[in-house]
Amino acid sequence: MAFARSIRPGLLLCLLVTLAAIGLTSIERDLIGHVWLEPLVLAILLGAAVRTAWTPDARFKAGVDFSAKTLLEIAVVLLGASVSAATLSALGLPFVFGIFALVALAISVGFGVGRALGLNPRMALLVACGNAICGNSAIAAVAPVINADGEEVAASIAFTAVLGVIVVLALPLLGGLIHMSELQYGALAGLTVYAVPQVLAAAAPFGAAATQTGTVVKLVRVLMLGPVILALSLIAGRKAPDAKGLGLHRLLPWFIIGFLAMIGLRSFDLIPQAALAPMSAASGLLTVVAMAALGLQTDIRAVARAGGRVIAAVVLSLGALVLLSLGLIRLLGL
Repeated sequence: MAFARSIRPGLLLCLLVTLAAIGLTSIERDLIGHVWLEPLVLAILLGAAVRTAWTPDARFKAGVDFSAKTLLEIAVVLLGASVSAATLSALGLPFVFGIFALVALAISVGFGVGRALGLNPRMALLVACGNAICGNSAIAAVAPVINADGEEVAASIAFTAVLGVIVVLALPLLGGLIHMSELQYGALAGLTVYAVPQVLAAAAPFGAAATQTGTVVKLVRVLMLGPVILALSLIAGRKAPDAKGLGLHRLLPWFIIGFLAMIGLRSFDLIPQAALAPMSAASGLLTVVAMAALGLQTDIRAVARAGGRVIAAVVLSLGALVLLSLGLIRLLGL
């Protein structure tokens, strides 16, 4: 009871910011027919705006910290239920292995670009993983593993989200310019666009085959999130000063184990179909609440100071991903 009382003020504040973000998303949809800024992004921006105008006092801290960490970890576990290893069978093994290699190479290149531009290792890794895997969800999942702070997460998501919208608009133009087939373009969309809904929006102009291909490729790409956060957790454990005495629960945080377990359960059809949509919705909602908390922890002036370098890192990393994707498509003769 004492714990519940301690987190109540901060949790309620995060929920208010979340409701405001969802409300603004509804207004977007009603006014222009599309959602350009997702609730996750709006929650960060609104939280940061609140923090800029008013600094919450100490009684809000416990609830905001709980939302930013624990609720985010629960969201990551639930996210695993949306991924099934069965998606691998829809593509040939060479292409599946090609996607895995592409993601690993894109993370390496993106990290190198970020470090060359002067970003700290955590920020560079957030940008690299966001570009290479699934944008905001990857950044949110990787952040607790590498102990990234709210300002780093907010900056990475804010700039990645804006670029994600631009990619959805520009990618069909690129596909038409270089005369890609439906299969080729669908693969390109799945390999480069951040979120599944954005893949659908980007692939739709090229037809149903492009949309279906893009969705499957995107889901295979999302499968890389588990191995990536597992590898980062192991690396972080080895680098810790007391790593020699770390147990499995420290090297593999509970939410990573939970994420991988959910993938396994989904792959063996042990999660009822009726539960999948509610679990996906819960994961999305908890992630938005966590992003609201991160926004409330964010000094917007620090984000602005990192702005130019982060934008450059995101743009260059995405450019490298597009080139690598085109190379993979050509190499495999799609």
